Amino acid sequence: MRYNPLGRTGLFVSELCLGTMTFGGTDGMWAKIGELQQADAERLVGQALDAGINFIDTADVYAGGVSEQITGQALKNLKIAREDVVIATKVLGEMGKGPNARGATRSHIMDGVKASLKRMQLDHIDLYQIHGFDPATPVEETVRALDQLVRDGQVRYVGVSNWAAWQIVKALGIAERLGLSRFESLQAYYTVAGRDLERELIPMLRSEGVGLMVWSPLAGGLLSGKYGREQQAEAGSRRMAFDFPPVDKERAWGCIDVMRPIAQAHGVSVAQVALAWLLHQPQVTTVIVGAKRADQLADNIGATKVKLSAAELEQIGAASKLPAEYPGWMFERQGEYRRKQISLSADK
Repeated sequence: MRYNPLGRTGLFVSELCLGTMTFGGTDGMWAKIGELQQADAERLVGQALDAGINFIDTADVYAGGVSEQITGQALKNLKIAREDVVIATKVLGEMGKGPNARGATRSHIMDGVKASLKRMQLDHIDLYQIHGFDPATPVEETVRALDQLVRDGQVRYVGVSNWAAWQIVKALGIAERLGLSRFESLQAYYTVAGRDLERELIPMLRSEGVGLMVWSPLAGGLLSGKYGREQQAEAGSRRMAFDFPPVDKERAWGCIDVMRPIAQAHGVSVAQVALAWLLHQPQVTTVIVGAKRADQLADNIGATKVKLSAAELEQIGAASKLPAEYPGWMFERQGEYRRKQISLSADK
């Protein structure tokens, strides 16, 4: 297991992060995603920690707060030293019926962090993330509120999830101008079959030194190897019950067609190849893996040992390449002679 610095901080997190969205569901959408209760969830937490994973990600909205409760109790029952694990959670979604029990407002953030700390039985959260963009709240209000949590010691670092590049850069600019805590990470959807963030987000993350936490790296199970052009999702499967995130199926099938022989050559699963591809991407800090069973988690962890060759990466890259889009194709055309200059200079 490799460990990478989170953004521009000195905090190192494992290249795989245990996601807890499968913890605690009893009805509705959360039951479709996962129904693991304390004992089963605890076994997965122990398995992940034993494999060297030191990073766990949850959110207040997962199963209405039950996921946080289970996660915190698991750490207590397993007697995990607080300094040995990095805990991340999120705030934004509806946690009550009132009009202010949601959003990225100072009010909801302050209430949310107290509730999350209580549910997880912790004295601080390592990484506190805004779960999505709130169009009703000024970005400065959100950034100021998060900075206050850091100053108060309730939170060590702050991040964001599912924001556009311009929104993140705006927040970073506000933080720099006012001397406030900045976003150190972005949690975003990224898979071999869904590379949209490479257009704007990846260049921004590289430019600003923001870490990348990947969610749904197997596209909601679509890249698990169980599916293909001739193997559609079966009734009762996660993908049939909860068809998310949206994926261009033809693109996905094409990627799977390329990954199957590569997986066979390495003696591993298609899922491991899909995860390994992400782990080979230089901007990726950590890949969040969720599981319902020990064998699924073991398979995911095995991806850290899969070393893809340059030729294999090129094959997968060609099958999953995004179609050209403006202004990207103009950047490529107009910047070619400058890239050659940089290359020649670096060779000297």
